[in-house]
Amino acid sequence: MLSRLYISNYALIDRLEIDFKEGLTIITGETGAGKSILLGALSLIMGERADIKAMRDSGSKTIVEATFNITGYHLDRLFAEADVDYDEQECILRREIAPSGRTRAFINDTPVPLTLLREVATRLVDIHSQHSNMLLAKPQFQLDIIDSLAGNQPLRDEYQLQYRQYRDIEQKLKQLTERCHQARGEEDYLRFQLKQLQDMNLKPGEDAKLEAEQAKLSNVTEIKQALWEVEHLLSGEDVAVIDHLKTAVSRLQAIESMLPDVEGFAERVDTALIELKDIASTVANVQETLQLDPEQLLIVENRLNDIFTLERKHNVQTVDELIALQTGYEARLHDLDTGDEQIEQLKHQLETIHAQATLLAHQLTDKRRKAAQSFAQQLVERARLLALGNLQFDIAFTPTDGLTPTGVDAIEFRMAFNKSQPLMPVKDTASGGEISRVMLCVKAIVAQRVSLPTIIFDEVDTGVSGDTASRMGEMMGDIARNIQVIAITHLPQVASHGDNHLKVYKSDEDESTHTHVAMLDHEQHVMEIARMLSGKDINQAAIDNARTLIQQNKPS
Repeated sequence: MLSRLYISNYALIDRLEIDFKEGLTIITGETGAGKSILLGALSLIMGERADIKAMRDSGSKTIVEATFNITGYHLDRLFAEADVDYDEQECILRREIAPSGRTRAFINDTPVPLTLLREVATRLVDIHSQHSNMLLAKPQFQLDIIDSLAGNQPLRDEYQLQYRQYRDIEQKLKQLTERCHQARGEEDYLRFQLKQLQDMNLKPGEDAKLEAEQAKLSNVTEIKQALWEVEHLLSGEDVAVIDHLKTAVSRLQAIESMLPDVEGFAERVDTALIELKDIASTVANVQETLQLDPEQLLIVENRLNDIFTLERKHNVQTVDELIALQTGYEARLHDLDTGDEQIEQLKHQLETIHAQATLLAHQLTDKRRKAAQSFAQQLVERARLLALGNLQFDIAFTPTDGLTPTGVDAIEFRMAFNKSQPLMPVKDTASGGEISRVMLCVKAIVAQRVSLPTIIFDEVDTGVSGDTASRMGEMMGDIARNIQVIAITHLPQVASHGDNHLKVYKSDEDESTHTHVAMLDHEQHVMEIARMLSGKDINQAAIDNARTLIQQNKPS
């Protein structure tokens, strides 16, 4: 549930902090007081587009932060996958807008992509407005309602796993069949190309090694001369560096005791001397092993020429790419040689998984039909309470052409609001006010069976009055026994059902207007409903009427 909302520098709000409670929270206020501002701020938490025009002070940052009690919401897996710190009791969502228009999103003080903020927020809050009524016409929304009431989620997860496996195998079968068909048309060509590559017996990195060998064999004389000169400089008879270093070590050792400044020098020079002796010895050995070998040079060059010829032919640059081509030819011919057997195996797997998925899909259909029948009956009964006495409603099931991601049936809500009207799809039947009442009934039914997020009703009671309005308030109160409900309303009949009451109001200063929110106590609650009944001039009759209304709607 939403426990706290903090807003700063947004629209008419300098800084505002609201604490929310369980049950049904009513939000009222005169037109233009700023009720829509609260929803606008919450929409930022829901990942909606940020508009810098909504910033009160264009030179300061806008912050909207919502704190939720998430006990029992089971979000640990989602947080783990996103690598975000998880607290099983509390979750803080924050959106910041810089003066430049750049926005940042945070979950529990961890910077996150806006998509993740939106995903988490939609698990925690459902903002329901007249615009949201369009959801009722969407097939996926309709199916989700029925599956929720049928308790189908575990079965649906199991089916979707089987369905994904079915599609994977189907795709593999299609690809293998296409590869085999193509390979049969190119079999002679593939075998010829493969034989050429196999005959070369290529080794990874071979070209680089051959080029290095070629460079060495082509320059043996120059290399031997250079090595001889190095050896002569280090240990020759005329200018032996090693002999000079021996002398230096001896001289330094003789004066170390007399001159502390050179202490350790002899040891350092001796270390260099040891290293140079080793180098001189190694150079001499390498020089002796180097021999002119025209035959070996010819072998290396011929091998390189053969490799370069293949590389040009196949338009590649390295031996490793040739080996990759060889591997590809081998795989394609292997598919061809064993393709029929593999295709039969995949067909058998496809038949097996199709049968399993179909069985699960029919189980889903059976449960959906039972849930749909009960849902339709409950919806009609509840709708009658909201002055929709002529509502007719049923759910049409249409078999799909094979397996789909949701089963083997498509469903469609069909309704009629007048006696003479035939049943038609939702989008073709009702006015906004009628659909609002139907949606309220839907959520009331679903809330009894399924754990929903906090629901915010944004003036869904527009266009109703009297006893119907009171029954809408009663229905919201029923929903609030299971989940937190926040309702923005202009109707006293709805407001009188509230467990908590927030009033939005404006105040004017010399050069600015500010929006405020106050939590009303019982007497203030009475007076606000009296104002809603009578207008600005509140009289005793309105106050008495408000008390009666609250008392009548108080849960028994």
